[in-house]
Amino acid sequence: MASIPISNILRLSVAERLKIIGEIWESITSEPNAVLLTEAQRKEILRRSEAHKANPKEAIPLDEAVERIRRSL
Repeated sequence: MASIPISNILRLSVAERLKIIGEIWESITSEPNAVLLTEAQRKEILRRSEAHKANPKEAIPLDEAVERIRRSL
């Protein structure tokens, strides 16, 4: 396994680090049974997915979401 020093990762912007997290998550979830969810988690994911499909224009870009969270802290 290749190792990347955490100091290199921390030099990246928050958006870049979140993108990496997303890519790692996708690589994990593409493996069958890699992530075991509770029934409640499955239902919530389905609910959110259906809500997005019904109203995709309500979604906001990641950088805007991160900024909103920062302002609220």
